Amino acid sequence: MRAHFTDSLVLTYAFPPEVLRPLLSPGLELDTYRAPDGTEHGFAAVAAVALRGLRPAFLPPWLGLEQVMTGYRVFARLSVDRVRTEGGTRTLRGLRVLRSQTSSAALAAVGTVLSRYRYERAVLGARRMGDRLDFAVRSEDGRADLRVSAALGGPGAPLPGGSPFATERDARRFAGPLPHTFEHDERSGDVLVVKALRTSWEPRPVAVDVERLTFFRHGPFRGTRPVLANAFHVAGVDYGWHRGVLMTPAGRRG
Repeated sequence: MRAHFTDSLVLTYAFPPEVLRPLLSPGLELDTYRAPDGTEHGFAAVAAVALRGLRPAFLPPWLGLEQVMTGYRVFARLSVDRVRTEGGTRTLRGLRVLRSQTSSAALAAVGTVLSRYRYERAVLGARRMGDRLDFAVRSEDGRADLRVSAALGGPGAPLPGGSPFATERDARRFAGPLPHTFEHDERSGDVLVVKALRTSWEPRPVAVDVERLTFFRHGPFRGTRPVLANAFHVAGVDYGWHRGVLMTPAGRRG
Protein backbone atom coordinates (compact mmCIF):
# COMPACT_ATOMS: atom_id res chain seq x y z
CA MET A 1 0.00 0.00 0.00
CA ARG A 2 1.08 3.59 -0.67
CA ALA A 3 -0.15 7.02 0.49
CA HIS A 4 0.90 10.63 0.95
CA PHE A 5 0.66 11.95 4.51
CA THR A 6 -0.56 15.54 4.35
CA ASP A 7 -0.36 15.82 8.14
CA SER A 8 0.51 13.29 10.83
CA LEU A 9 0.14 14.10 14.52
CA VAL A 10 1.26 11.51 17.08
CA LEU A 11 0.72 11.81 20.83
CA THR A 12 2.69 9.43 23.05
CA TYR A 13 1.41 8.67 26.56
CA ALA A 14 3.40 7.12 29.40
CA PHE A 15 1.98 4.32 31.56
CA PRO A 16 3.32 1.99 34.22
CA PRO A 17 4.70 -1.06 32.38
CA GLU A 18 2.27 -3.42 34.13
CA VAL A 19 -0.64 -1.66 32.41
CA LEU A 20 0.69 -2.27 28.90
CA ARG A 21 2.42 -5.66 29.08
CA PRO A 22 -0.86 -7.66 29.07
CA LEU A 23 -1.77 -5.95 25.76
CA LEU A 24 1.19 -7.42 23.88
CA SER A 25 0.85 -10.53 21.78
CA PRO A 26 3.10 -13.57 22.38
CA GLY A 27 6.72 -13.04 21.34
CA LEU A 28 6.71 -9.29 21.99
CA GLU A 29 8.40 -7.33 24.78
CA LEU A 30 7.37 -3.91 26.03
CA ASP A 31 9.68 -1.13 24.85
CA THR A 32 10.40 0.89 28.00
CA TYR A 33 12.28 3.98 29.15
CA ARG A 34 13.81 4.62 32.55
CA ALA A 35 13.40 8.24 33.65
CA PRO A 36 16.13 10.13 35.52
CA ASP A 37 14.37 9.36 38.82
CA GLY A 38 14.67 5.62 38.09
CA THR A 39 10.99 5.04 37.24
CA GLU A 40 10.35 2.74 34.29
CA HIS A 41 7.67 3.69 31.77
CA GLY A 42 5.90 2.00 28.88
CA PHE A 43 4.20 3.98 26.10
CA ALA A 44 1.06 3.97 24.00
CA ALA A 45 0.65 6.21 20.95
CA VAL A 46 -2.38 7.97 19.51
CA ALA A 47 -1.86 8.81 15.83
CA ALA A 48 -4.12 11.03 13.71
CA VAL A 49 -3.29 11.23 10.01
CA ALA A 50 -4.71 13.15 7.08
CA LEU A 51 -3.66 11.45 3.86
CA ARG A 52 -4.38 11.25 0.15
CA GLY A 53 -3.57 8.80 -2.61
CA LEU A 54 -4.15 5.71 -0.43
CA ARG A 55 -3.94 2.78 -2.84
CA PRO A 56 -2.28 -0.52 -3.69
CA ALA A 57 1.30 0.13 -4.81
CA PHE A 58 0.60 -0.80 -8.45
CA LEU A 59 -2.01 1.96 -8.89
CA PRO A 60 -1.22 5.63 -9.70
CA PRO A 61 -1.75 8.23 -6.92
CA TRP A 62 -4.73 9.84 -8.63
CA LEU A 63 -6.73 6.64 -8.13
CA GLY A 64 -6.08 6.65 -4.39
CA LEU A 65 -8.44 7.60 -1.58
CA GLU A 66 -8.36 10.75 0.53
CA GLN A 67 -8.81 9.82 4.18
CA VAL A 68 -8.46 10.84 7.80
CA MET A 69 -7.40 7.90 9.96
CA THR A 70 -6.50 7.30 13.58
CA GLY A 71 -4.63 4.51 15.32
CA TYR A 72 -3.81 3.37 18.85
CA ARG A 73 -0.56 1.45 19.36
CA VAL A 74 1.78 0.14 22.06
CA PHE A 75 5.55 0.52 21.68
CA ALA A 76 7.11 -2.94 21.58
CA ARG A 77 10.25 -4.88 20.68
CA LEU A 78 10.71 -8.18 18.91
CA SER A 79 13.90 -10.21 19.21
CA VAL A 80 14.14 -12.46 16.16
CA ASP A 81 16.53 -15.19 15.03
CA ARG A 82 19.07 -14.07 12.48
CA VAL A 83 19.84 -16.16 9.44
CA ARG A 84 21.31 -19.38 10.85
CA THR A 85 24.71 -18.72 9.24
CA GLU A 86 25.03 -15.46 11.18
CA GLY A 87 23.91 -16.76 14.55
CA GLY A 88 22.59 -14.66 17.43
CA THR A 89 19.53 -12.43 17.39
CA ARG A 90 18.50 -8.97 16.32
CA THR A 91 15.92 -6.66 17.88
CA LEU A 92 13.21 -4.82 15.96
CA ARG A 93 11.42 -1.84 17.45
CA GLY A 94 7.84 -1.23 16.47
CA LEU A 95 4.20 -1.02 17.48
CA ARG A 96 1.49 -3.46 18.41
CA VAL A 97 -1.89 -2.39 17.02
CA LEU A 98 -4.78 -1.92 19.46
CA ARG A 99 -7.35 -0.14 17.31
CA SER A 100 -7.57 1.72 13.97
CA GLN A 101 -10.30 3.96 12.56
CA THR A 102 -11.31 5.20 9.14
CA SER A 103 -14.23 7.20 7.79
CA SER A 104 -14.71 4.73 4.91
CA ALA A 105 -17.00 1.75 5.53
CA ALA A 106 -15.51 -0.05 2.53
CA LEU A 107 -11.94 0.54 3.71
CA ALA A 108 -12.83 -0.66 7.20
CA ALA A 109 -14.26 -3.88 5.79
CA VAL A 110 -11.37 -4.52 3.40
CA GLY A 111 -8.78 -3.54 6.01
CA THR A 112 -10.22 -5.97 8.52
CA VAL A 113 -10.03 -8.83 6.03
CA LEU A 114 -6.62 -8.07 4.49
CA SER A 115 -4.71 -6.71 7.50
CA ARG A 116 -4.36 -7.01 11.28
CA TYR A 117 -4.91 -3.28 11.87
CA ARG A 118 -8.37 -3.73 13.48
CA TYR A 119 -10.10 -1.08 11.39
CA GLU A 120 -13.41 0.34 12.58
CA ARG A 121 -15.75 2.92 11.10
CA ALA A 122 -15.83 6.38 12.67
CA VAL A 123 -16.63 9.98 11.79
CA LEU A 124 -13.29 11.73 11.34
CA GLY A 125 -12.25 15.20 10.28
CA ALA A 126 -9.07 17.24 9.95
CA ARG A 127 -8.71 20.99 9.47
CA ARG A 128 -5.59 23.08 9.02
CA MET A 129 -5.95 26.83 9.35
CA GLY A 130 -2.68 28.71 9.23
CA ASP A 131 -0.49 27.33 11.98
CA ARG A 132 -3.31 25.44 13.70
CA LEU A 133 -4.11 21.78 13.00
CA ASP A 134 -7.31 20.22 14.37
CA PHE A 135 -8.43 16.58 14.39
CA ALA A 136 -11.89 15.45 15.51
CA VAL A 137 -13.08 11.84 15.79
CA ARG A 138 -16.43 10.42 16.87
CA SER A 139 -16.35 6.64 17.24
CA GLU A 140 -19.45 4.48 16.96
CA ASP A 141 -19.10 3.12 20.52
CA GLY A 142 -17.78 6.34 22.08
CA ARG A 143 -14.63 4.56 23.25
CA ALA A 144 -12.21 6.16 20.80
CA ASP A 145 -13.35 9.77 20.49
CA LEU A 146 -10.68 12.39 19.96
CA ARG A 147 -10.49 16.18 19.74
CA VAL A 148 -7.02 17.67 19.60
CA SER A 149 -5.41 20.86 18.31
CA ALA A 150 -1.74 21.40 17.56
CA ALA A 151 0.12 24.70 17.24
CA LEU A 152 2.49 24.29 14.27
CA GLY A 153 4.05 27.76 14.12
CA GLY A 154 7.16 29.10 15.79
CA PRO A 155 10.09 27.15 17.16
CA GLY A 156 9.69 23.54 18.23
CA ALA A 157 7.72 23.16 21.45
CA PRO A 158 9.30 21.95 24.70
CA LEU A 159 8.34 18.58 26.15
CA PRO A 160 4.93 18.55 27.87
CA GLY A 161 4.89 19.22 31.59
CA GLY A 162 5.24 15.97 33.49
CA SER A 163 6.91 14.13 30.59
CA PRO A 164 9.23 11.38 31.86
CA PHE A 165 11.77 12.06 29.10
CA ALA A 166 14.97 13.81 30.14
CA THR A 167 15.66 15.28 26.69
CA GLU A 168 14.02 15.77 23.30
CA ARG A 169 16.47 13.21 21.93
CA ASP A 170 15.08 10.62 24.34
CA ALA A 171 11.54 11.59 23.35
CA ARG A 172 12.29 11.12 19.65
CA ARG A 173 12.98 7.42 20.25
CA PHE A 174 9.28 7.13 21.06
CA ALA A 175 7.94 9.37 18.29
CA GLY A 176 5.65 7.10 16.30
CA PRO A 177 4.97 5.63 13.94
CA LEU A 178 7.99 3.33 14.10
CA PRO A 179 9.20 1.30 11.10
CA HIS A 180 7.44 -1.94 12.10
CA THR A 181 4.07 -3.14 13.33
CA PHE A 182 3.68 -6.53 15.01
CA GLU A 183 0.91 -9.09 15.36
CA HIS A 184 0.83 -12.69 16.60
CA ASP A 185 -0.08 -15.30 13.98
CA GLU A 186 -2.21 -17.92 15.73
CA ARG A 187 -1.71 -20.56 13.04
CA SER A 188 2.10 -20.63 13.07
CA GLY A 189 2.84 -19.09 16.46
CA ASP A 190 5.21 -16.64 14.75
CA VAL A 191 4.96 -12.85 14.71
CA LEU A 192 3.68 -11.09 11.60
CA VAL A 193 5.91 -8.07 10.92
CA VAL A 194 4.81 -5.29 8.56
CA LYS A 195 7.57 -2.86 7.61
CA ALA A 196 6.84 0.70 6.57
CA LEU A 197 8.68 2.80 4.01
CA ARG A 198 8.76 6.58 4.20
CA THR A 199 10.54 9.67 2.85
CA SER A 200 11.75 12.89 4.53
CA TRP A 201 10.71 11.76 8.00
CA GLU A 202 11.58 14.71 10.27
CA PRO A 203 9.06 14.86 13.14
CA ARG A 204 8.82 18.22 14.89
CA PRO A 205 7.78 18.65 18.54
CA VAL A 206 4.56 20.65 18.87
CA ALA A 207 2.33 21.98 21.62
CA VAL A 208 -1.10 20.33 21.72
CA ASP A 209 -4.43 20.91 23.40
CA VAL A 210 -6.17 17.55 23.96
CA GLU A 211 -9.80 18.44 24.57
CA ARG A 212 -11.19 14.89 24.42
CA LEU A 213 -9.56 11.45 24.39
CA THR A 214 -11.77 8.58 25.53
CA PHE A 215 -9.66 5.56 24.56
CA PHE A 216 -7.74 5.54 27.83
CA ARG A 217 -10.92 5.58 29.95
CA HIS A 218 -12.04 2.04 29.14
CA GLY A 219 -11.00 -1.60 29.29
CA PRO A 220 -7.45 -2.21 30.54
CA PHE A 221 -6.86 1.55 30.81
CA ARG A 222 -9.78 2.22 33.15
CA GLY A 223 -8.59 3.95 36.30
CA THR A 224 -5.11 4.71 34.92
CA ARG A 225 -3.52 8.16 34.75
CA PRO A 226 -1.88 8.50 31.32
CA VAL A 227 0.80 11.18 31.08
CA LEU A 228 1.40 13.00 27.81
CA ALA A 229 5.09 12.31 27.16
CA ASN A 230 5.56 13.91 23.74
CA ALA A 231 3.72 15.22 20.67
CA PHE A 232 5.26 15.28 17.20
CA HIS A 233 4.00 16.49 13.82
CA VAL A 234 5.20 15.66 10.33
CA ALA A 235 3.84 16.84 6.97
CA GLY A 236 4.24 16.09 3.28
CA VAL A 237 5.55 12.54 3.57
CA ASP A 238 5.20 9.71 1.06
CA TYR A 239 4.45 6.56 3.05
CA GLY A 240 3.85 2.91 2.35
CA TRP A 241 3.61 -0.57 3.80
CA HIS A 242 5.38 -3.72 2.62
CA ARG A 243 3.71 -7.11 2.60
CA GLY A 244 3.81 -8.73 6.06
CA VAL A 245 6.52 -11.28 6.88
CA LEU A 246 6.30 -14.02 9.51
CA MET A 247 9.29 -14.03 11.85
CA THR A 248 10.26 -16.54 14.52
CA PRO A 249 10.99 -14.97 17.90
CA ALA A 250 14.46 -15.62 19.32
CA GLY A 251 14.68 -18.62 21.59
CA ARG A 252 12.30 -20.73 19.50
CA ARG A 253 13.21 -22.33 16.20
CA GLY A 254 10.57 -22.54 13.51
